[in-house]
Order: sequence, then structure tokens, then C-alpha cells
Amino acid sequence: MQLKGGFTIKIKRILKYIAASILLIAIAGLMINLLVMSKAKKYIISKDSKVPKAQALIILGAFVSPQGQVSDILKDRLDTALEILKNNKELKIIVTGDHGNTNYDEVNTMRIYLENKGIDPERIYMDHAGFSTYDSIYRAKAIFDVKSAIIVTQAYHLDRAIYLARQKGIETYGVAADKHKYRAIIKYEARERLAIFKDFFYANVLKPKPKFLGDKIPIMSSDSSLTRDKH
Repeated sequence: MQLKGGFTIKIKRILKYIAASILLIAIAGLMINLLVMSKAKKYIISKDSKVPKAQALIILGAFVSPQGQVSDILKDRLDTALEILKNNKELKIIVTGDHGNTNYDEVNTMRIYLENKGIDPERIYMDHAGFSTYDSIYRAKAIFDVKSAIIVTQAYHLDRAIYLARQKGIETYGVAADKHKYRAIIKYEARERLAIFKDFFYANVLKPKPKFLGDKIPIMSSDSSLTRDKH
């Protein structure tokens, strides 16, 4: 009986340690989220306000159908970008997303959408290896040599994107692309809380390289046709 009682006490202690660890992680996650949001907030601007001078407009990718149709979220990002581009014709454009195989292609879908709306193809640079927000931002600096940018994505995603870009030394502002209510927004927002926690450590501690890098293609001195192939 004594052995059983001792075993029970050990189990209770282990459970207490696990509960305390979970609580500490939750508190740390909350504090990191608040920190990232507070640092990004002052750099969020309205699409109708005067856009700060920048080299590039970065449009972060999202789901496209096998038939090449943009999702509601991605359409809103592209349409918001078009509204900004009307009065900022000097901005280069980086469309960045997942083009990891021939059967799934966010970046060419985005490019074609913009071109069909009258955007000059020479202004559009494609990042075929933007498999995550972290990768897209890292590559914007490392491959495209972006020093200043306007990022377009939904509000739930914008804080992390701005924070990552500024941590990489890119003078960045963000514009929210929310034009509709999205069916899965609660799921996206919950997932974003975890993504902020992860990318905070990526940006400040681990600093991993993205899945792919490649040769530099500076947007201010290179032809956008160089991005028609994967890099």
C-alpha cells in the first residue's frame, strides 16, 4: 500500500509540473503575441491614406484552386493591392507564395490576375518559394534585396508579416485586405496565435534559412522576367 501511495504522489507531482509548464507556455505565448501586435500596430495604414514611399508592394499568397481560381482571401489581397497601385505607379510588385510543384501554383495565378487587370508584367516579380510568411519575408530581403515595402494581407495576418519584415531590416508598412467576412476566420485567427509564437523565435533566436534561396534578383536593378522560372 505504501508503494502504491508513493506512486500516486509521484504521478500527482508530474501532473502538477505538466500543468505548470503548460500554463507558463500559454503565458509566454500571450506575451509574445501582445508584443508582436504592439510593435506592428503603428505601421498599419489604410489603403485610402497616402502610402509611404517604398520600393515594393508585397502580396502574400493564399489558396488557389486546381483550376487557377483565386480564393476569396487571395482575391481581396489582390484587389486591395490594385487599389494601392492606382496611385503608386512606381511600386514594384512581389507576388510570393507556394509553387512547390507543377500542379499547384499560387504565384503565376496571382501574376495573371494582376496582368488581366492592366498591371504591366515588367513590374511583377514572382517568388515561387514563399512557402510560409517567414520564407516570403526572408526571401524578399535575401533574394530581391528589398529595403522598403508595403505588405498586403488580411488583418489577422498583418501583424506577424510586418514584425518579421522589420526584424529583417525592411522598412515596412502594412495594409489590411479585409473586404469580406471569411467563413473560417476563427480557425485562421487561432492558428495565427501559434504562428506568431513560432515566428517570434524564428526571427529572434533560431533564424533558420528558408527552404530555398538562390541567386539574387534585386528588384531595383534586375528584369522581372528572371523570375519567370523558379529560384
